[in-house]
Amino acid sequence: MSSNGGIQIPSRLPLILTHEGVLLPGSTMRISVDSARNMQLVKSRLLKGTSLKSTIIGVIPNTKDPEQDSEELPSLHGIGTAGLAVQVVGSNWPKPHYTLLITGLCRFRVTQLLRERPFPVAVVQQLDKLEQYTDGEQLDGELGELSQRFYQAAVQLLGMLDMSVPVVAKLRRLLESLPRETLPDVLAAMIRTSNTEKLQVLNAVDLEERFKKTLPMLTRQIEGLKLLQKTRKPKPDDEKRVLVIRKGSGVLPGRQFSLEEEGEDENGDEMAVLERKVNEAAMPESALRVCLKELKRLKKMPQSMPEYALTRNYLELMVELPWSKSTKDCLDIRAARVLLDSDHYALEKLKRRVLEYLAVRQLKSSLKGPILCFVGPPGVGKTSVGRSIARTLGREFHRIALGGVCDQSDIRGHRRTYVGSMPGRIINGLKTVGVNNPVFLLDEVDKLGKSLQGDPAAALLEVLDPEQNHSFTDHYLNVAFDLSQVLFIATANTTATIPPALLDRMEVLHVPGYTQEEKVEIAHRHLIPHQLDQHGLTPQQLQIPQDTTQGIISKYTREAGVRSLERKIGAICRAVAVKVAEGHKMSRSESSSESGAGQDQAETGQDSDMASPPEMPIVIDHVALKDILGPQLFEMEVSERLTLPGVAIGLAWTPLGGEIMFVEASRMEGEGQLTLTGQLGDVMKESAHLAMSWLRSNAKIYQLTNLAGCADPLEATDIHLHFPAGAVTKDGPSAGVTIVTCLASLFSGRLVRSDVAMTGEITLRGLVLPVGGIKDKVLAAHRAGLKRVILPKRNEKDLEEIPAHIRAELDFVPASTLDEVLNAAFDGGFPTATITHPRFSSKL
Repeated sequence: MSSNGGIQIPSRLPLILTHEGVLLPGSTMRISVDSARNMQLVKSRLLKGTSLKSTIIGVIPNTKDPEQDSEELPSLHGIGTAGLAVQVVGSNWPKPHYTLLITGLCRFRVTQLLRERPFPVAVVQQLDKLEQYTDGEQLDGELGELSQRFYQAAVQLLGMLDMSVPVVAKLRRLLESLPRETLPDVLAAMIRTSNTEKLQVLNAVDLEERFKKTLPMLTRQIEGLKLLQKTRKPKPDDEKRVLVIRKGSGVLPGRQFSLEEEGEDENGDEMAVLERKVNEAAMPESALRVCLKELKRLKKMPQSMPEYALTRNYLELMVELPWSKSTKDCLDIRAARVLLDSDHYALEKLKRRVLEYLAVRQLKSSLKGPILCFVGPPGVGKTSVGRSIARTLGREFHRIALGGVCDQSDIRGHRRTYVGSMPGRIINGLKTVGVNNPVFLLDEVDKLGKSLQGDPAAALLEVLDPEQNHSFTDHYLNVAFDLSQVLFIATANTTATIPPALLDRMEVLHVPGYTQEEKVEIAHRHLIPHQLDQHGLTPQQLQIPQDTTQGIISKYTREAGVRSLERKIGAICRAVAVKVAEGHKMSRSESSSESGAGQDQAETGQDSDMASPPEMPIVIDHVALKDILGPQLFEMEVSERLTLPGVAIGLAWTPLGGEIMFVEASRMEGEGQLTLTGQLGDVMKESAHLAMSWLRSNAKIYQLTNLAGCADPLEATDIHLHFPAGAVTKDGPSAGVTIVTCLASLFSGRLVRSDVAMTGEITLRGLVLPVGGIKDKVLAAHRAGLKRVILPKRNEKDLEEIPAHIRAELDFVPASTLDEVLNAAFDGGFPTATITHPRFSSKL
């Protein structure tokens, strides 16, 4: 340093290249050092040097690619800034690097590069001669006028800021004491400017040119603050602005400042807004007390504390919850009936339940929301019915998928003491819909899991209890929320996997599969128009007759719902879309070249037929159906399977709907063993042993013999009982009568009627017990083309659920004993020998 206040730098300076910004004289910036050259400079010069001269280095802005490493030194910018290394900080994470705090001293020009390794060193020429100007009076003429205008603009800029802030007041005092010629560099580094603009200021060696380049930047900053003041709403206590200083800057001469225009104290303003929202949320008294207590803690809490963000998020959730906000129900029963009928065909039980809810709600406004559970096979429309119910009521709809959920915190939320805690799905759903009486669809409630994190099915007990959910407490909220106005609808494929305590809280509505006629109606009312719209086709381009739809249903799909049917219709639409697109392309090419096309058609008539666009509409018949979907997947194989004794047809219920099930038996010489195959569960194995025991005990009555003609069917005879489709697990209490009929056919040598299916469980005394799933089983028999169904007498009441036209096409035989079953399963009945049993009179 010179004695008169000027700055004198060494003639040789080590150079550090930076792409993080532009260092101007009189400003301070932090430089990250991670390249090989710069690391070597810090280690060799700054860390080992002890004199003031050794801490002065040259800072050159690197205008090239910042990723360019030290193999080749990039072309140096001609002008740099000599800087004093005020601070050196080292770190090893994520990789070894240093951070320098450098204060700019003066400009220099690189005259000669002496070396590049291990770090660049150059001969430099100092450009800023600050000792020429001792005070502002020596700046006269145009330069003096420019400096005066610049000083006034700087004063105006600081006048727009809040002088009560110590940083702003200190900056104002520095503005009065700094020499005028240093102001362009100091303020250019302080206001918001780009690196390109700072580079222009650095290149302005002449003082007059420097004033001319910096003055527009200062003016632009002032105009921006004025515009911001106009756009903001004026407040009585918000007249002035706050100066925000970025990290690493200071208020001493030569430090870098960044002005960010802010309104009033942000923290205080947010607290006032949050408090107003809490008071306007109309929450219950208990919740309001908790919110006000948390808000009081939040005001006293520093923003740097981790708990600050957690508490603030909690309060924001509390004010966003719909404590008293609800939608008005649409209680027009006639309109609701029309809407439900237009959305869904069949499903009469579900529609009737919704209309009953509407009627009761119209008579009594304070009705609690029911807890409905739709149980049925996939694809019958359980989820879409829930969405239609929400439309019918005019309520918001929210679906919560529970399949695979195995953490009870998903339902009840996490306690706020945990990191990353959040409310459960119920509270999140209420926040999403914004009302406290939506329709919540709890999808796949039978597929809830269970793990070390708790049982989510148990967490649903309070949610789905009409007597308890008026005070549902989420772990995150820790205050009660009223769920009694929410209409909960759960869906499941089976009730077997739903815990009994949870099932007891819901009103179960069984949704059976569709009949073939219902599927045809659904296809032509809903599926075909939807698929035409999805594939860009119109009814004038594609038509699918009802006979073709029946062929798709009977030969290509075997399901209770309509999902596979919709996929097959989609495959037909895609095949037709190809034909239609080719026809459009052909018609365009023909119109563009009529003469050439006409000549080709005259020469080859066959090619002209192939090139002609298809006639519209394209009607799908059985031939086209086979071309598109391939050979049929399912055949009527019933009569072919019952060509030998020892085969019978049973009816089974599965979560996918009803199915027919064949039972086959054969016998051979052996030691009286019974072999069971076909992936059977314990219940069906017991049914097989039960049937065998009953037949052996009644062999003389029904004249059943073994291969040698002995009265005991199992003597010197092995029996093999097989249930085909061995890859499918089979279990359930409804195969007893089928196994008895199959074994009776085997032992008697008579064929079971090929149009008969049966279901029912048996006792050791020959009684037939009732079973479930009658409608699904009857529909499966109807789909298979059977004509007679044998079922337990106590299941006659279940036949009322079956459509009348299906009941008219089937012959139902109710049976209470196995004698009636055998008489109905064989042509001409099953003869018995007349054996008199001694009668005993009761002594009571």
